Amino acid sequence: MDTFVPSFIREMNPNVKLTFFFSFFNSLGRGIWFGNVFSAYIYFIAGKSNILLGWTSVATGLTMTALVFPAGLMADRIRRDLALTISAVLGAISLAIMLAFGQDIYWIFVALVFWGAFQGFNRPALEALLADSIPTRRRSKTYVWLHLVRQIAMATGPFLNVFMFLFLGNEWDLSILRIVMIVGLLISAISVFSLLFLDDDYALGKKSEAVELEVIQKNINNNYKIRNVRLIVPAIILLSNLVVGMGAGMTIKFFPIFFIEVYSLKPITVQLIMGLTLVATGLFALIARSFSLKRGRVLIIFILQSIATACLLVIAFYPPLWALIPLFIARGSLMNAGEPLSRSLIMDYVPKRYRGLFNSLQAIAWGLFWNFSAVIGGYLIGDNNRFYLCFFTTAGIYVVGVLLLLLILPYDIKEV
Repeated sequence: MDTFVPSFIREMNPNVKLTFFFSFFNSLGRGIWFGNVFSAYIYFIAGKSNILLGWTSVATGLTMTALVFPAGLMADRIRRDLALTISAVLGAISLAIMLAFGQDIYWIFVALVFWGAFQGFNRPALEALLADSIPTRRRSKTYVWLHLVRQIAMATGPFLNVFMFLFLGNEWDLSILRIVMIVGLLISAISVFSLLFLDDDYALGKKSEAVELEVIQKNINNNYKIRNVRLIVPAIILLSNLVVGMGAGMTIKFFPIFFIEVYSLKPITVQLIMGLTLVATGLFALIARSFSLKRGRVLIIFILQSIATACLLVIAFYPPLWALIPLFIARGSLMNAGEPLSRSLIMDYVPKRYRGLFNSLQAIAWGLFWNFSAVIGGYLIGDNNRFYLCFFTTAGIYVVGVLLLLLILPYDIKEV
């Protein structure tokens, strides 16, 4: 049987295999229920209110922000798998509430609070344990393939939704959206259960520790000082991610409504656009890694995100549909294709004993600023559907976040 399994997979650490399993089913479930379907569901159940749609993100982000630091400290000072067990319990509660009471907007807010708690405990512990289970300076290959699995699984969600909408009806109807969401919620439950099997005892030892300063010195231009470089590089990447995440939060949640209100697209068309974007993201991540081996990870991330920002600026002018679709796919896929490179670089610089805490900071960059900026996006768009104003604001924020990467361009170490 092993002869049919690629050696790359057979040789994976058990924690890495379980992370792939979790990521596939978590992404597949979210691809079905948590993306454009959930946005449309909230939009219609709340009486077509963009403002209330933005506030749903706060329920998740606030809880996640409150718990992510304690979860990170628990992961670093006690055990990472303990934090993941707590995460599994919180995730199960959230999904159960959504399944049982998801027709009520108030219960949805309660479920999102527990979902934020699930992410608060999950993100720092899972990412830290994954980094501990992969040799240093050899992470980007695993991260890129994991990213591809996540994107393919997320894309499969909208593609499956196409068949469900074909069977149930190609309309933005609450009863139809509810059925689609239930399917996704049940699949998400599989991923939540799998967290119980991750184990700190499978982690590597010194092979997964941070890069030695002597190694950094050999791999960068000697004209640059390396004092505090282990702090500076991850801090700048984190700050860049934080700024970009704040801009993305203003926009991402509202793209399905943009397609509905401005272009009058039906559910199946939206599912296909979202699915193709996710597939393109995974493929661009593979291509980006091959270029990064020669050109460096920071430079490639900078180029990808600069092109994505330019695409968003064009979208803000409401181009014709034939131009909008490729621009939207390019914007989403290029902006996210550099994520594995960014994460692998951070984990190469951060010592093991701080990875839970640092992943907590990364989670806050997403959980706090991404979710809370959705509220700002909701007010920018308003009930008059001023999507252009939101897109221009987001693009301006992107420019600031992307330019920050130039500060650490000299300190990019190549992988082996």
